[in-house]
Order: sequence, then structure tokens, then C-alpha cells
Amino acid sequence: MYKEPIFLEPVFKERIWGGTVLEDEFGYDIPSETTGECWGISAHSNGAGIVKNGPLQGQSLQAVWSNHKELFGDEPGEEFPLLVKLLDAAADLSVQVHPNDDQAQELEDEEAYGKTECWYVIRADQGAKLILGHNAVSQQDVETKMNNGNWDELLREVPIQTGDFFYVPSGTIHAIGKGALILETQQSSDTTYRVYDYDRKDEQGNKRELHLDKSVQVTNAPHKDPEDLRKTLIDNDNGMVEQLVTSPFFSVYHIEVEGTLDPAIAAPYMLVSVLKGDGTIQTETSKATIIKGDHFIIPASVRSYVIHGEVELITSTRE
Repeated sequence: MYKEPIFLEPVFKERIWGGTVLEDEFGYDIPSETTGECWGISAHSNGAGIVKNGPLQGQSLQAVWSNHKELFGDEPGEEFPLLVKLLDAAADLSVQVHPNDDQAQELEDEEAYGKTECWYVIRADQGAKLILGHNAVSQQDVETKMNNGNWDELLREVPIQTGDFFYVPSGTIHAIGKGALILETQQSSDTTYRVYDYDRKDEQGNKRELHLDKSVQVTNAPHKDPEDLRKTLIDNDNGMVEQLVTSPFFSVYHIEVEGTLDPAIAAPYMLVSVLKGDGTIQTETSKATIIKGDHFIIPASVRSYVIHGEVELITSTRE
């Protein structure tokens, strides 16, 4: 059916911590000056992307997933498994934690997946940081420090810079700090248990809800940093392919093209986001222009392709 990439219309989300960087950096038509998220590739019911090209133009990604599994290598499952976002942290995000698959299905009514995620730092202001993990020795210690509001004792701060990458398994307490622009690859879940929100108030003057009981239930304790799995797969005059992580949920790659490059990543289908530059993607029978801010899927029906131009990409696959 498709011998070309499937381009998607992004979905934007306004957030209390959002800003205008998604417009400033990528030229998107954002809904407000507090736009925090661009869901670039999503089939989630809270924001499904719409196909922009080809015979399925106008259909949602979830409909395409449900009715055309051949485009995804006949991968099983009722729900599309991944979600790719851009995040503009004009202010600190709330401190939060996400459940794993089993916990999500037990604690939530309409979530097929938990949420393991990862972050590629596109840009970071000087002094930007994350909260990643905690200092508690047990879940009881987590609960005690949360209930007592001992946030400085509980939370671990990590400085960040452009080009950093972090793998964030479900059960990890975390927060993205002010001044970061991040591409997030995650399981397709919108379940967040908010641990701490700096006592902020929304437009109605209300503090946002916390979810301390569920947070304690799903937090991994003690915290363990994941193994660094970054490795270079290709590095030549035409570009670079770096594997950022491989996991049971997804594999993520950073690709830089300076000429003509075959990334040589074996997968039934691939999710692609263009971070910088422009170029073309040449398949067996088609040639499509790609520009900064594009999000698309290379379906299983595309047997081979090469990328031309000067372009930086983050891609993800299911192994």
C-alpha cells in the first residue's frame, strides 16, 4: 500500500509549565504561549495523530494501526505501542512517576500500557537540570519522606546539557527542569502520578492534584541508575548512527546525515522525528522531502531507503 513514509499531523498540548519554544524552534502553529508538548507520533486516545499523505490520508494513526497491521509487520496488540513527544519546559515540570504495564492495568481503567520513557536533550539552557531518582532506601522511606515533604532529602538532581540521553524506566521518580527542550520516546500511556508540584496553582487558583498513594505503590526503591547502552553503529563521511538504548519496549537511535546514508537499522517499521536540517528520503519507488519538525513512520511495506541531505533525526523501533 505505502512505498513512502507515512507523515503525521502533530497534536499540541497546553501545560502550566509550557512556553513558545515549539513555535520558535520548529515553526509549529501552537495553540498558546503555554504549549508544553507536541505529540509528534501518537495513536493515544488523548491525542491521536492524523495521516497527512497517501491512500490513508485523513485517518488517525490508531485506525491505521487497527486496520492495516501489514504496515507494522503484523505486530500484535490492540493499541499502538509507542508515543513520541517534543517537550518545552519553560518552567519545571512536576515531580512524577509512572506505573509499569501490570500496575497500569491494575490501577487504571483505560490504559493498555505502563510508561517507560527516554529523553534526548535537544537543547538545554545553562544550569538546566533533571530530577532523576531518589535517595530513599525503601518504599517505606519513600512514603515517609513524601508525607513529611522532605523533598531536598528525597530527590536526586542531575545537571544536563545538549546531546545528553536518559533512559527512564517505569517506577523512576523524575522531572524535567526549566530550560530544557527534549524529545521523549515512551510507551503509549498518558498515566502520570504526580508526587510534588512546587505548590503551584493553575489559572483557577487551585493547586494541582497529587497522587501520593499510587506514587508510593509504583516507585522503585532503592533507585538504581540504568546501564548506559549508547554505542556508535556507523561513523563515516556520510554521517553517523548511534544506538541510544535498546530495551524490551523500544530501541532508540540518533542519526546525523551529511550526504547520503543508509542507516541500516533492521526493524519492521520505524518512527522518525527530524530535529534539524532538511533532506529527502528515497525508497524503492518514491522520494519525499523531510524538514525540521517533521514526524513520520517508515512502514514495513518500504523494503529499503536512503536519506540524502544534512539532517539530524531521532528514530525508534520495536525489536
